[in-house]
This record gives sequence, C-alpha cells and structure tokens, in this order.
Amino acid sequence: MDKPKPFAIPKALVWEAYKRVKANKGGAGVDRESLAEFDKNMSKNLYKIWNRLSSGSYMPPVVRGVEIPKKQGGVRLLGVPTVSDRIAQMTIKLMFEPIVEPHFLEDSYGYRPNKSALDAVGVTRKRCCNYDWLIEFDIKGLFDNIDHELLMKAVRHHADNKCILLYIERWIKAPLELADGTLKERNSGTPQVRCRRTMKAAIAA
Repeated sequence: MDKPKPFAIPKALVWEAYKRVKANKGGAGVDRESLAEFDKNMSKNLYKIWNRLSSGSYMPPVVRGVEIPKKQGGVRLLGVPTVSDRIAQMTIKLMFEPIVEPHFLEDSYGYRPNKSALDAVGVTRKRCCNYDWLIEFDIKGLFDNIDHELLMKAVRHHADNKCILLYIERWIKAPLELADGTLKERNSGTPQVRCRRTMKAAIAA
C-alpha cells in the first residue's frame, strides 16, 4: 500500500494524461525515448511519474530545442520535452485547465479544449459579412520574452494549489538543449512545445 503523498494526484489522472499524449504522438526528447520504447515498460514508467509528481520530487528534464523554418523567413525555436515529461505536464494541465478555462473570453481560441484555429476561421468568415475592417497584430518574440515573475503572478491569481504552482514554475525554468549540445538556461521566456500539428503548421501546442 502506497504511503500518503504531499500532493493528492489520482493515478487515473496520470493514465488519462498518458492516453492523451499517446494520441498526440510526437517525437523523442533529449533522452531519445520514443512512445514505443516508453510503452515497453509502461506500467513502471507511469508509476514513476505518478510517484514523483505526488511526492513533490519530480524535476523536469532538459528540453530538446528544434529550429523550425518560418514562412516569412528565419526560424522558430520549438521545445521537445521527453515522453515522460509530456505525460507529467499533461497531468498538471488536466488539474489546472478546469480552474482557468472559465476566465477566457469566448473569442479566445488558442490552446483551449474543444476549440481550434479552424473555429476561429469560421467565426471570422461570418463576421466578414458584417464588418468591412479588421485589425491584425503580432507580438514579436512573445514566447521568447515572457517574464517568469509576471507569468507566475497570473497563475497564482487563479490557482492556490501548491502542486500546480510548484511544477509550472519548474517547467518554465527547465534548460533548453540547443542543436549543438549546449544548454541554454531560461530566466525568461518559454519555448513553444512541438507536437504533431506543429509538424504541419509550425504552431505551438
């Protein structure tokens, strides 16, 4: 029988996180472990993730940096976490998302459950019939320059769960391994995370 843990994370939640990560597919991180290799010792690997998350001892591994060409020129640096880390992140996401989801505007489509870029396109097409103007803007280097202190202040404003706060702060500070093997410490910014859809559209997930 498992001893009581500082953080109450149901094993079923880790299992749900695993299923979602598996459905999203994706490549290996710095440890070069694929989903297929993770599955060879799935029960043991999932238990290890749950045990470390629940005990507060989980430390995110280095994130593998991958450069993806931009359509307008230049490159976008995306982060590829390990399979285990993606499952751990998804576990905390499933805890945090229901807390913050009600605070988003109806017209906010990015990274939200049951919403997609296609939904945004559909709404835009309908509104084109009612308006003859639009405003388009882009925040240059948004993900590269996010202030960690301000980000955590926003997270704390909506959540007081120590487990959520602990791991989000650890994840945003996890070092990034560049293509040449050098490690980039992160005091600000957060790399966009590469997923299956970014392979097609260079969109962070």
